[in-house]
Order: sequence, then structure tokens, then C-alpha cells
Amino acid sequence: MHNETGSSTPLLFIGHEQHTHTHKTCHVHACVKQIKICWDLAQFVFVKAWFLPQPCIIYEHGEHFKRINEDSLMHAPEFVIKPRSHTVWEKQCVRLHCTVSGWPDPRVVWYKNNVAIDPIGNAGKYKLESRYSVHSLEINRCDFDDTAQYHVSAMNSKGEQSAYASVVVKIGALILFHALSVDGPVSEYGINFQTHIVDKFGVSFGREGETMSLGCTVIIYPTLHLYKPEVQWYRDDVLLSPSKWNHMHWSGDRATLTLTHLNKEDEGLYTLRVTTKSGYETYSAYVFVKDADAEVERAPGAPLDVRCLDANKDYIIVTWKQPAVDGGDSILGYFVDRCEVGTTHWIQCNDTPVKFARFPVTGLVEGRSYLFRVRAINKSGMSRPSRVSEPVAAMDPSDRARMREGVVPGRPLELQVTEATKNYVVLSWNPPGEKGLEGVMYYVEKCVSGTDSWQRVNTEIPVKSPRFALFDLAEGKSYSFRVRCCNSAGVGEPSDPTEAITVDIPSAPSKVVPTRNTDTSVVVSWVASSEAKELVGYYIEGSIEGSNVWEPCNNKPVKATRFICHGLMTGEKYMFRVRAVNAAGLSQFSPESEAVEVKAAIASPAPPYGITVLECVCDSMVLAWKQPSFIGGADITGYFVDYREVTDGVPGKWHENRKYQFQVRAANMAGVGIPSLPSNTFLCEEWTIAVPGPPHDLQVREVRNDSLVLLWKPPVYQGRDPVNGFYIDIKEADAPEEVWRGEGERFVFRVRAQNKAGVGECSDVTEPVPALTKPGTKEIVVDVNDDGIISLNYEFCDLTPDSKFVWSKNYEEITDSSRLTIETKGNKSKAIFNTLEEEDIGIYSCLVTHTDGASSSYNLSEEELKRLLEVSHDHKFPIIPLKSELAVELLEKGKVRFWLQADKISANGKVDYIFNEKAVSQGEKYKMNFDKNTGVIEMIMESLTPADEGTFTFQLQDGKATNQSSLVLIGDGMFITVELHLHDAISISVTVMFVPGPHFIEYLGYEVTPECCVILKCKVGNVKKETSAHWYKDGREIKSDEHLGFTEGVLKLEIAQISKKDAGVYEVVLKDDRGKDTSTLNLTDQGFKDLMNEVFSFIGKKRNILSIHCTDQGIRLYTFVSYYNDLLQVTWHYKDSAIAFSDRIKSGVVGEQLWLQITEPTEKDMGKYAIEFNDGKGGLRRTVELSGQGETIIISIFESSLLATLIVCLGRARVAGGLPDVVTIQEGKALNLTCNISGDPVPEVTWLKNDREITSDDHCILKFASGKFASFIITGVNTSDSGKYSILVKNKYGTESGDFTVSVFIPDEAGGKKNKSGPNLVLETPSPIDLS
Repeated sequence: MHNETGSSTPLLFIGHEQHTHTHKTCHVHACVKQIKICWDLAQFVFVKAWFLPQPCIIYEHGEHFKRINEDSLMHAPEFVIKPRSHTVWEKQCVRLHCTVSGWPDPRVVWYKNNVAIDPIGNAGKYKLESRYSVHSLEINRCDFDDTAQYHVSAMNSKGEQSAYASVVVKIGALILFHALSVDGPVSEYGINFQTHIVDKFGVSFGREGETMSLGCTVIIYPTLHLYKPEVQWYRDDVLLSPSKWNHMHWSGDRATLTLTHLNKEDEGLYTLRVTTKSGYETYSAYVFVKDADAEVERAPGAPLDVRCLDANKDYIIVTWKQPAVDGGDSILGYFVDRCEVGTTHWIQCNDTPVKFARFPVTGLVEGRSYLFRVRAINKSGMSRPSRVSEPVAAMDPSDRARMREGVVPGRPLELQVTEATKNYVVLSWNPPGEKGLEGVMYYVEKCVSGTDSWQRVNTEIPVKSPRFALFDLAEGKSYSFRVRCCNSAGVGEPSDPTEAITVDIPSAPSKVVPTRNTDTSVVVSWVASSEAKELVGYYIEGSIEGSNVWEPCNNKPVKATRFICHGLMTGEKYMFRVRAVNAAGLSQFSPESEAVEVKAAIASPAPPYGITVLECVCDSMVLAWKQPSFIGGADITGYFVDYREVTDGVPGKWHENRKYQFQVRAANMAGVGIPSLPSNTFLCEEWTIAVPGPPHDLQVREVRNDSLVLLWKPPVYQGRDPVNGFYIDIKEADAPEEVWRGEGERFVFRVRAQNKAGVGECSDVTEPVPALTKPGTKEIVVDVNDDGIISLNYEFCDLTPDSKFVWSKNYEEITDSSRLTIETKGNKSKAIFNTLEEEDIGIYSCLVTHTDGASSSYNLSEEELKRLLEVSHDHKFPIIPLKSELAVELLEKGKVRFWLQADKISANGKVDYIFNEKAVSQGEKYKMNFDKNTGVIEMIMESLTPADEGTFTFQLQDGKATNQSSLVLIGDGMFITVELHLHDAISISVTVMFVPGPHFIEYLGYEVTPECCVILKCKVGNVKKETSAHWYKDGREIKSDEHLGFTEGVLKLEIAQISKKDAGVYEVVLKDDRGKDTSTLNLTDQGFKDLMNEVFSFIGKKRNILSIHCTDQGIRLYTFVSYYNDLLQVTWHYKDSAIAFSDRIKSGVVGEQLWLQITEPTEKDMGKYAIEFNDGKGGLRRTVELSGQGETIIISIFESSLLATLIVCLGRARVAGGLPDVVTIQEGKALNLTCNISGDPVPEVTWLKNDREITSDDHCILKFASGKFASFIITGVNTSDSGKYSILVKNKYGTESGDFTVSVFIPDEAGGKKNKSGPNLVLETPSPIDLS
């Protein structure tokens, strides 16, 4: 079943249709790819699926071949050689072969227990080959699961044939046959042991010289005291024994292997095997060992695996393996050192480096034991020495028989070449059968291949041992050898000659193929070297694509043609190469492999879950389910749906009022996953209810400490009327089912749809969601680059192999790239706006799939759009900001100064000075100065002449940023017209009279300080001591106490706490004996209104939050201003509407505090409150929100980015009633008072007498019951109990007290009452009232 993309929830329509094909099974299999659900509730797309007969294409194909082959050569497949059965030990490899004939060429498929073998899905386990009609199946490292019956099927258009073979894996002394069915472990003595290996060691990396411990925890059930299983450690399937290099320990539940001094010999696959009476368990992981840091830079790594292959009294042959790291230069050779056992003195055995990885050491003392080590050398220096060999004695191991006399010895027997290199060979043989009583010696002869000329090698001294090493052989030539025996009786006949033999460096491996394995490893396989004699193994190197830096993947040669390279970086692409090694040296590198991305190999998906019914009619049902949590590394291509009837019925047909169950399987390119759990039982009957069906596909996103986003899809079944709304229910995850609203740390959600008929069925409940912003959570960040390009950026570090970034607008996935371009690299994703416009306004969100809901959103509002466009323009066309435009100033002696000041400019900034479109430079007429620290740029001219009329321009450049400012001088006597050209093409013309007297550089203006003070100021020039300045308001001079100084050239007049009386026309007059100048500022009408609006703007921008205070009468909202003016216009708002004040809601001002009083607040008063300051523009607000339930109100205060939260409790500690003002009681009577206490949390209660705390005792008993009733009891009052009593209740929200007076009197003889301390009062103690 195929449908369009658009919903993360798969859906399927299952129904019965009348067609000619009849179902023959009670299970329906329909492959569902995707389904699209429109938000428009009037549209819904579903698909019906049924089986169709497949066309018989094989038959037609065969008929075609019959027509074109007149000689009828085609024939069915036939097994010429059938595969044979094998019995192997565990960890061994087995290969099944067969030869198949047939035409056309048959298609061959291998099966295990009737299941087709997939070599890609089991990378490295199976290897299939087909060459020249010979087909083979190789099973690598056999284990118990490989015991099975295998068969191979060959098929072509003429028919199909199969052949069978069995594989039996032997485990120790126990043989497991395929035909034997064992349901559990083997039982001995009535006990079945179950062994589990947990807390396992992983792939490990070490360096030479370090110590490494590998350990696993072993759980054996049942647990028997002092029972010890057999614990064995293997390296590369070789059993390890305790030694100075390997320490093994068993603690009773944990097995530990300690490698005391790592060497490259320790690299390999380590296996822990735990064997009990009932079987065994194993666990394996690879250990990598890197070279230690070289003592000399670029020196090679140390050789490894030094061994003694042959030992006798004349020499010992030492062999080793070449290192993987050559330091960057080719290895020139090796030095062999020996040390006599019992000493520490090492002696170098060879004077010149040997290139071959074998060397016969001579000059040993017969009967003594030696240790050997090897060092490599290149042109940079010597490597570290290898690990020492095992001790070996220089002794002849051959058996000595009694000597015979007088018999010429016979031919030596079994002559063979045991070692062969380019430069030397080692021969060995057996003594002759007839050698007499006398001992025999031997002569060795050699012959160049292709000739009959035999030459004796040891002509002077015959050898006594049946082994001999020949040196000084010509490189590149082949030799044959033979041996003669001799004694005092003569020289015997020669032995049979050896075959000509040479050993060369192996050829390079080929066809290196990397395959995905895990997030940090890759399986590398290759074809073995075609020419490799005495192969030692292979070295593998890896390189990140494009880096050209190759790193070794193993430091110990591996003999297999498959290796798992660990420790790779997830997401990077690697290439690999391989080279072979034998005693003659290292081969050339193989061709580099294709690049492979390091990520987990694909697998079949996990089962779907949450199967629900969205709609049901008489003969069809619409299903929905949730996508698998693990998709196997590849996109899901479809689903298979199975169904079954709960009771017996007709297979393949739908019947109304029947009950069905369903299960779903997901499929991807790796195959079909396991099925889901069976669904609940659904009754197939038509829905006729009026209310809607359940919503579906609930998704939780953007989970934070105090919010989340909940998305869902509308019901498929709408009921009689369209859906007109939804209800969202929330419940604490662990709360009872009936409590669908609460507070807690983990929540679940569900949604219900509503139409005119009512509220419909609930959706499925979401998974529990913790109300917590997870550590490391990042939000979408807006970025504008230097080219003005605007982008949304989201980063998430904990990606899974299946994770993808999905961008949405208004929570609908973005598929159109005309507005946005999505770029993703690694753990970062970017949504780039192609052209940001008004149609892009909306909420943008980014979801990371196959995580725990990682997501974030960003609201692009209209205001934010304008801001980003401005920032983009500034980045695209940067402008150097100017503090002042180009100005002209007359200096002494007729000099003229042109100047401007840049706000910010770097040390790389430069200026071009232009006059009438021509550049001018430093000289006698022009003096330029550019102070980059202050940004002041000036040009001074000695004088102005009529020739200087024109345009002066300063052009600034600082990187990409530019700016310029121009000024035009037009002369007319003492007057010069100055025309200012601003950067935004605005021109201003001003006529200036140049006189020698004082004048204004900047005319009178005003400035408002953050403290709301108004400063009138102006800048003057060409002043002297005698120059005076006079301030006027409305023509009347202002007497200012401020001393006027001309050093800075600025005049100021400060007006603190400005009011209406300060409105008027202000004037400043400069004058001295040279003349005067005047500047005027009009602060009346609109001018004064603009000034006050700027003052009010500063008041509103103050970061004083709108606060809440709880009083006896109710709640007071208040804020402070730095300065209050009667002209300040303030408006209080409730839910964005102006508040109409009444006796219950009032506002006012106390000093600098503005307040709003709400008397006796109720739930209707909950909502958003704001105070707005009118600044003549858009208004400035401070906001507070009252929300909550019951007796507690939660108040969240928002001011720009400032957020504070406080709790005001209406249920603060209170004395609710029950206490009288005065109690008059007769002496000796009992006093019992009870009052009601309220408050949440429960208040603390304290009793006072005459303002001193009292405690409960036998006379005065104080009680506080149920958190509501406080009792005061005096068992027998006396005159000393008279006084003032108080009860004080307190909790974290407040304190309250209640007072009463006790008066005790003594009765007189007539039975009257003598008042001792107060008026008479008849008191009845009130009964407690349960307020719960």
C-alpha cells in the first residue's frame, strides 16, 4: 500500500472488496509506505490493499530462449559436485563447495535451515563466491549457532535443483548435532547453571609500556558457595597462561586479566570463556596497542614477536615481525642483540643491518641459554628494542646413537630447506641409517639452477650438526643443495638434491572493501596477496578522506583477510589500504579503497507500537500506529499489517460484529522487522456516534522547565458535525486515572475533540514527559553574516545514527525550498532565508528525529522581521558611524579648520581628502591629521581665497565599511555659505559670517540624563577671558551660580525635576569687544511636549519591575519611578483593556510609587495586568500576570528579558475567629477557649501572656489540633491568671495575632461577685467548626 508523505503516524484502511481473487489465508499482508493527512478536516486520503496474482514471467522467458536456440542446448541445473558435510571445532572456518552445470547459467542461493543467507546483513560472517560454475560458502569463526543444515539451490528457466550438507560444531568434548533439539542447558547432578557475563570490557586502546586490565562480572545462577567455574582467557583463539606478562584473577564473581607491560605482541582479540557443568559463555573484544613515543623523532616502531625457530650447538636462528610504523622513512634494516641468561649485558650480533626478518646467530657457547631482542633502524635513528624472546639453549637436539666403526656412512635423509631468503638459506636433514660406530660429519654442496656444476660449500671443516646455514648467496639466483656424510672410512653418496627455491617480498593485496559496522568501527576485507610465501600477516591503515594522513589500524599482523578497525570518528569518511608482510619484508600498499562513512550498519527496524482504530464502518477499519523507535539506519519503506479473528470465522472476509486483532511489521532496505505486539481486540461495527473520534499522533516537543509544545492530528471520524475545538488534559504520570489535572515532575497528556454534539473519545496518552530542561539543551540562534544573509541555526550533540534535522514553519514540515535553503553538516543544521519578506513571518521549529524529542522553536514576528532586515542591511552595506559631520571652523591668524569625528574606526582605517573631485595631499597649503584613537579627522588651511570656493569631501574607508561627508564653501565678502552633504543624500545649506569675535559651533539644544534631569547646552568657539555668556528665559536673564569656563567650549544649564513652569523660550548671548553671537531654543507648545515625552521615555525605560504586595484588604500592584511629574500620563490595563476604577479597584501615587489596589480579590481577577507610560510614541509597559487556582496565586513578572517569580498566598496564616475580647470568670472555674486557624502551609502557633511567651503545663494546657483548631485551657483559674493574652500564628506568607483579656473575680459571702479586674461577662465557649 503506497501513499504520499506527510504524517509520521502510519495509517491503513483494511476492508473487503468484491473481486475475483479469493484470499486463501486469514492474514492480510499489505505494505504501507506513507499516508498523507490534510489539516482540512473535510479531506482524508486512505488506500485499500489486496493481493493480485503475479504474472508468470519465467515461463515466457523460457519460451523466448526456445525460439532463439534451435539446437535446444538449454537444460536444467545439475550438481556435478555436491557440497559435503563438515565437522569442525569452534572458532574454525569452514567452506562448502559445489559445482553446478546448466544453461542458461543457474542462479545459486545458499540457505541455512531453509532461510536464505544474507552476507551483507551478516558482514564478515559469510562469504559467497562464484567462479566458473564453482560456488562456495565460507563460514567464518564457527560457533554453536552455525550447527545447522545448509542447502544450495540452483535455478534457471528449465528448472531447479538443490543439494544438502550439514555442519557440526564441536565444543570441547561436547558435540552438538543439528538433529539434536535442546531446549535448555545440559544438566548434571540435577543442577542447571545459567551463566551471564555483564559489566563487560569494550574495545580497548593502549600504548607500549603501559599496564591494562580487562575484566567482566560473571553471574552464575543458582549461586553455590565455593563453586568455581573454569575461567580461561584467549588471545586470537590461543589459550593464555599466567606469566610475568599476563596476570589472571578470579574474585568469585569477576574475572580479570592484567597485561603488566603492554607490547604490540599483546594486540589481538581477547576472549573470556567461562565454563560450568551446564555449558559455557564467551565474550570477546579487541585490544589495540600503539607504539610508544620514539626516543628519536621519526624513528621506526619496535619490531615484534621475536622468536627462535631453530637452536643447536653451532647457531640459533632468530626471527621477528616488522613494525607497522616506519616513522615516515623506509626501514634500512634490523640489529639483533643477545644476552646470556643470568646477566644484563646485551651484545649486538650483527655489524650491519639485516633487511630480512631472520638472522642466524653464531658464536654461542654450547650449553648456555640466551635471550634475544631486535631493533629497527631508518635514516632518522634507532627504534626502541622489541620485547625479549623466550630463553633458548645452544644445544644440539638430535639423538645420539652409538657409533659404528669402519662403515662408510649412507645418504643423508629428508634434506629440506627450512629457511630461505635472498641472501641465505638454512638446510636441515636426518642422519643416515648406516653410519657405523664412528660419528659422522657432513659436507654441503650447492649448484646454480640450470647447471650441473656442484660446488662444496664447507671444504675445510665439515659440520657435525645436521643443520647448516649458507651465506653469501647471489641475490636473484636460484640454487639447489645436497649433502654428503663422511667419517674416517670415507665420504658417502650425496643426498637427493633440493628443489630450487627463493623467497621474495609478497605481492600487494587487492580489492580492499570497507563495510559499515558500528558508530566507531568499520569492517575491512580484502583479497589475499597472490604471491606470498611464508606470509606473516597484514597491516591495515586508514585515512580520513581528503586528509592524506594515514594511521595504522593494527600494530600486530593479522593473518585473516578481514579486520574490524575500531576507534574511528563517527560521521567521517575513511579510506583504507592494506599491505602484506613476510620474513623478506613488507609488500607495496594495496589500492586505496572507496571512502565509507563511519556509522552503524543498517538493520531491520524495531516493531511499531500503539495500534489504534481511528474509524470503523460495517466492513472496514482505519488503523493508526506509531513509528518504531529504531529504524535500523535506513528509512522505512513500508509496513506489513497482519490480522486475525479472535473467534473462528471465514478467512479473508470482513464481517460486521466480528472481533479482530492486528500486528504491524516495518520494512526498510535491510528487510522486514519483527512484528509488533498484538493490538487490543477491536470490534468491527459501524460508528454512528454523533461526537468525533479520537485525535491521534500526539507529539511532544520543546520540553522546558515550565513549558512544552503539544501537537496532534485531528480525528479521522468527525461525527455528525465538523470538529470545532479540542480539549487538552494533563495528569501527573503516577497519579490515579481519575486525576487528570495536577502538579508534579512528570506528566502525560491526552486530547479530546469537540463538535456541536459534544466532546468525543480521548486520544492515546503520551509517554510520560519530565518537566525539565535537559542539560545541554540549545535553542535556535539567528545569525546574520557579513554578506547580510539571515539564517536560523540549531545544534544538537547527541545524534543517533538515524537522526535527521526536520525544519518546520508553524509546525508543518518545510518542503518548498523557494523560501528557505536547508544545510546540515554533522550535528549542526542551518535554515537560510533566500529573501526575507513579510510572507516569512511565523514560528520556525527544528526537530531532531530518533532522539528523546530534541527540538526548539523561534518566533519570527513582524517587529523581529524589521530588526533583522535592518541588521542585514547594515552588514551588507556597513557604514562607519560619525559622531559629527564635516564642519568648518575659523582659527586664529585666518586659518580655517575642516574636521569631523568618526565614532569607531580601526587602525586600518584610511581617509581621502577631496576638493572639487580632486584629491589633495599634505603640503604647504593643507595640513592633515588623523587621530585613530579619538576618530578626529582634520584638515587645516592657512587661509581662504576665492579659489577655495567649492566642495570639500572627506572619504572614509575601514575594511568593507565606508562613509563620507561633504561641505560646500561659496564666498561673498565676510559671508560663506556652507552646504553640508550627508551620507544619506540629504543636503543642508547654512550661511556663516566669519568674524574675529566669539560664535556658536553647536547651537543651543537639550539633553535628558538617565536621572531625568534636563540639560540645556551649546558649544562655542573663538572665545577669550573677556568673553561673557548670558542666559535668558522669555527675555529675562537667568542668574546661574555655575562658573562659565571656556576651556572645553561648552555652556550648560541644568534643570532638575522639570515641570510646566519651566516651559518658555531660552536664549544664550555671547559677547566681548570683538562682537556677539546669539542662540535660541523654543521650549513652548510642541517643543516642550517633545521634551517631556523624552523625559517620560526615560521614566518608562527604567528596569523597575511591577511588584505585588499582599495586604489585609487584598492585593496591591505597585512600581517605582525615578521621578514623578504631574504631566506623566499613566494607564492601568487588565487583559489589554483599560481598567475602569471603582471602590474595589483603585489607583494612586505615593511619592515615587504608582499603585493599583484590588480589594478582596477573586478568581475573576486573575489575568494579565500592565501599567503603561505614555511617551508620545508607542508607550512603555510593565507587565505582571496573576494566575493559579484555589487559594494560591502564581505571579510571573515579565520585563524585557527579565523574569522573576514570587508566590503570594491568599491563605496566609490567619486567626479566623472564636476568641472574645474579654473573658470574666470566677476563681476556681475551668477556662476553655478554642479559635479557628487557617493558612497553607499550616501556621506555627504561639501563645503570649502580657507579651511574654507561655508554654503548656498542667495548669495551662495549650493544644493545636488538625492544623485548624487552637485550644487554650486553664484547669482552675486563680487571680494570678488575670491579664492580657495573645495568640500569634505565622507561616511563610505572613503573620497574624488575636488578643483577649482574662479577668478573674472572687465571690462574696452573699453569693455575689466581686470583680477583681474587669466587668462581668457570661461566656459560652464556642464549639469547633470543621472548615475542611
